Amino acid sequence: MDILEVAQTRYTTKAYDPNKVIAKADFLRLLEVLRLTPSSVNIQPWHVYIAQTPVAKHRVALSMGGMYESNAVKVLNASHTLVLCTRTDVTDSHLEQLLEQEDRSGRFKSAEAKQGQAKGRSGYIHLYRNERQNLDQWLENQTFIALGQLLLAAGAEGIDATPIGGFDEKTLSDELELEKQGLKPSVVVTLGYRSDTDTNATSPKARFQDKYIFTSL
Repeated sequence: MDILEVAQTRYTTKAYDPNKVIAKADFLRLLEVLRLTPSSVNIQPWHVYIAQTPVAKHRVALSMGGMYESNAVKVLNASHTLVLCTRTDVTDSHLEQLLEQEDRSGRFKSAEAKQGQAKGRSGYIHLYRNERQNLDQWLENQTFIALGQLLLAAGAEGIDATPIGGFDEKTLSDELELEKQGLKPSVVVTLGYRSDTDTNATSPKARFQDKYIFTSL
């Protein structure tokens, strides 16, 4: 299946078959694609929680009561549920670990190049933290790049997926003790295989036409 066909055929799954489980090798491929997501200045501000067991999925579903109840069903019936979290700040420790990982990966030809990378990245962080004062938004934008990459990869692998923003952030944060780890929950993603009762599987896509969203300069 080519990339355009994936985009044309994947959709947001509304109902999952609880008896169908993603094979371990296939799930690990998705995690590797997620790990390889690009980010601005390679900041990689995300951390992902994986819920596969009924107990783990229930912990995530606790944040989906009331108006979010239909999302809880997706979490409980899906094969796997991911909680994509974003760092609430960029700590010195994170920057040091990142720079050393880049060094181990062979990114620098010299000590000067390594120092230049550190200086350049710090400049961006200063820009968003102090001048634009939207560091949190910039960081979360990177996590949503990861979400997009994951959704497309799942479609390419024949795995159904649902991005879920409908949850109580405080409930989920408290349940996973995210705040003390310097994290906040950005989006929940369910992965698995559609149920025969999922009417969204046969619904046509509704996207704006080219002339509405593209302008040639």
